[in-house]
Amino acid sequence: MRQLLKNAVAGLALAATGALGGAALADVTIIHAGELLAVPGKAAKKEQSVIVEDGRIKAVEDGYVDASAYGDDAKVIDLKDGFVMPGMMDMHVHLQGELGPNGDSETLRWSSEEVGMHSVHFANKTLMAGFTTVRNLGSSSPQHMYALRNAIARGWIDGPRIVASGGVSPTGGHGDVDGMRHDLLEKYTAKTICNGPYDCRRAVREAIKYGADVIKITATGGVLSDTDTGTGQQMADDELKEIMDTAHSLGRKVAAHAHAAEGINAALRAGVDSIEHGSYADAESIKLFKKSGAYLVPTLIAGDTVVGMAKSSNFMSPAIKEKALRVGADMLSHFETAHKAGVKIAFGTDSGVSQHGTNAREALLMQKGGMKPMDILKSATVNAADLINMSDSLGTIEAGKHADIIGMHGSPLENLEELMDVDFVMKAGKAVKNK
Repeated sequence: MRQLLKNAVAGLALAATGALGGAALADVTIIHAGELLAVPGKAAKKEQSVIVEDGRIKAVEDGYVDASAYGDDAKVIDLKDGFVMPGMMDMHVHLQGELGPNGDSETLRWSSEEVGMHSVHFANKTLMAGFTTVRNLGSSSPQHMYALRNAIARGWIDGPRIVASGGVSPTGGHGDVDGMRHDLLEKYTAKTICNGPYDCRRAVREAIKYGADVIKITATGGVLSDTDTGTGQQMADDELKEIMDTAHSLGRKVAAHAHAAEGINAALRAGVDSIEHGSYADAESIKLFKKSGAYLVPTLIAGDTVVGMAKSSNFMSPAIKEKALRVGADMLSHFETAHKAGVKIAFGTDSGVSQHGTNAREALLMQKGGMKPMDILKSATVNAADLINMSDSLGTIEAGKHADIIGMHGSPLENLEELMDVDFVMKAGKAVKNK
């Protein structure tokens, strides 16, 4: 018996050695890029090779390297006729739905499980559009979003890397439920609705306890709230300050939905990390942005979308339609002023208001607002990575970083519409699209 045990142990050790030896064989892919924008903000280079090993970038080399130098199993992806750059990042999406005439009925008719499956579909559309990382800032079911985030991270399904928020909003404000009969309002009111600074402290802690990577607050009213409470400041200064202090003490950043200037400025004074929309940012806002270093996430496509829907459809209530026509039409000019003044910009769309998979349309509107193509690409890569504290692993094609890489036929530096037709997508070293 003792000899049998010795033989079994020896066999297990041999098997383990073999397994380790197999694992030591690196998975290598080499991308031959006709033009490579490795670091948005710096010049692109011609005829480059990107060596990807085990999901990360091992090196970037001049010329088209011979794959045999990296072993017999090294794969080559030929993008010699294309433009290659880091995967884009969208800092404001809502993957669980899409605005339209059937939106409310789907919410009430579908099970939460069906809503969860819908988000898988929208996540895949987003990834196929070249967006390899997103911040999901608001969900009808946060737990389903956290599950989607985790499933993608574990490799169970393909989708963009997700930074998922927990929402904190005031009673009756944007972010609270509205437009339903009273018993449904009671049923669907979230635990993270709060009133007063100490209750908002509790709500932040609760959101983080249940899985939030970032805290999303609604400092002002919103366009799509089915109420006539306007778009002015709705969270009090002391509530905002308590939220920032609590979130930051627990290692979480805060993103503030904010339209009216007084709400934008109150959130910036309280220490917010990003302002979403920023529709009516004024001169004081710009001073506060530059002093604090907070980012503006403009979501111009959302404004453009709601204006179009308000003019061409009848599913919006009168309260929503009035706000859509007024706020949506004003966003572009205020973005132009903020950008020209030197406010830091991170790319974000509010997709879910606009259609998922059309995220790159935001770039065209940013260009219309006076932003240069290189700065737009930087906002969707380098700046976005900085906003989510992932500059060490995302945002550029450099050694040691995740191999999140996209390619297209032509250069978006010459024609931004190229972003609307991404041909190649690699996420963490896995090629998920190659037309």
